[in-house]
Amino acid sequence: MSDSVRLAISGFGLIGQRHAKAVAGLPGVALVGVVEPGEVERSAAAALGVQCYTDLAEMIAAQAPDGVIIATPTPLHAAQAMTCIERGVPILIEKPLAPSVAEGVAVAQAADAGDVPVLVGHHRRHNPLIKRAFEAIEAGDIGEVRAVQATCWFYKPDSYFEKAPWRKQVGAGPISVNLVHDVDLIRHLCGEVRSVRAVAAPSRRGFANEDVAAAVLELENGAIGTLTVSDSIAAPWSWEMTAQEHPVYPATPESCYLIGGSKGALSVPDLRVWSHAGPEPDWWTPISATSITREAADPLVAQLAHFAAVILGQTTPLVSGWEGLRTLEVVEAIQVSAASGQVVRLGADAGSPRREEVI
Repeated sequence: MSDSVRLAISGFGLIGQRHAKAVAGLPGVALVGVVEPGEVERSAAAALGVQCYTDLAEMIAAQAPDGVIIATPTPLHAAQAMTCIERGVPILIEKPLAPSVAEGVAVAQAADAGDVPVLVGHHRRHNPLIKRAFEAIEAGDIGEVRAVQATCWFYKPDSYFEKAPWRKQVGAGPISVNLVHDVDLIRHLCGEVRSVRAVAAPSRRGFANEDVAAAVLELENGAIGTLTVSDSIAAPWSWEMTAQEHPVYPATPESCYLIGGSKGALSVPDLRVWSHAGPEPDWWTPISATSITREAADPLVAQLAHFAAVILGQTTPLVSGWEGLRTLEVVEAIQVSAASGQVVRLGADAGSPRREEVI
């Protein structure tokens, strides 16, 4: 391997270009190729002086990258992951891991069989504020987690869908594209999901997917999670508009997650721990908040540095293929429950069969 970790990006849309920017700002990492069929996106890659290809296998043969970032539309994730795995190339694959659990299982199994590292792009886990939230919960600052509430509301303009018509199709709605991040953080911060019941409403813009959905999650530790998502609500309560991860989104002073415990509560991303005065919680005693301090860092850059370390054999993936699969299972369960009106119970192991029960 050369002095620099040589990376390529497949898919040079919004997220692919953000990855390219992160590569440019990270010492010891170089971008050596881009795979992209779109003329506008190819022009953006050419402006960076990067060789462009239309075929992933061709790019790997020509450039022999040390790793590939897969940032293509979700329907292409599994096939492109397999192309890389078959050639022994480590991958950082944008969420979700695959369009379906079955395809995700195949990817994770193939990666294991070929001993090829897979890192799933749940970049929020690399954010210092999530690390601090995790530490506070693990330290017992709010006691036993009893409930979590996540809100994922924002309004995507019509132009967002016109630029990429695949975003209008079944499986490309806000449950899969956006809520998958929030589901992953609920699992990470609060525990594994045992069962799901959900509802969704069809897109008012006439798309084939949903534009609003809600779910109740029963966690294995007995806690209850509630979450709602919509890409057609004008509101300040979403990770994008509260975490200040990306300057393209206007910043608000709100929070989008509320985590309730037996001793106190935590709001995220503002990282305030609420607790009552006195030795025991009591709704008749004053309640106040203490802010948790944290460092600031771009989680995409941190994730990319982690990927380089994984490639170099210095660490193992923070979010492996199997870990990403567990999140995909919950997302797919939400979709199945919303379509069928049934409770969906998840298996104990990633990729295990699920049992559905009519409510």
